[in-house]
Amino acid sequence: MFLGATCNGIIALSHIGCIIFGEAWYRFLGAGEKMAQMAEKGMAYPTVITSIITVIFIIWMLYALSGTGLIPKLPLLRTGLSIITAIYIGRGIFFFLLMPYFPGNSILFWIVSSAICLIIGIIHLLGLTQL
Repeated sequence: MFLGATCNGIIALSHIGCIIFGEAWYRFLGAGEKMAQMAEKGMAYPTVITSIITVIFIIWMLYALSGTGLIPKLPLLRTGLSIITAIYIGRGIFFFLLMPYFPGNSILFWIVSSAICLIIGIIHLLGLTQL
């Protein structure tokens, strides 16, 4: 579960990087050209959305850390970790359902990001079996 927490922390940091470093990071991480252009224009929308996503990944990191016992037990720990695991695995397997909503992303982006999500989901699943 510590590895899962680390993955969530890295993802949160990468989103913070988008906020700090702007459109180049949005493009590199596959947020789509629209988000990159809005960031380039200084619009608040990318920062707000990315901040919300960052908070979600920080919460997921805290739940994984709680699962390791490194921080106090959080409410609904097993349920929360199960939901996080299902989201990662679902994103990894069913990415094709999301593709129409993000037409600016390349097939390479979808394959790589989905494989990463599936791996992180499996890491969380293995951690869940140890709770």
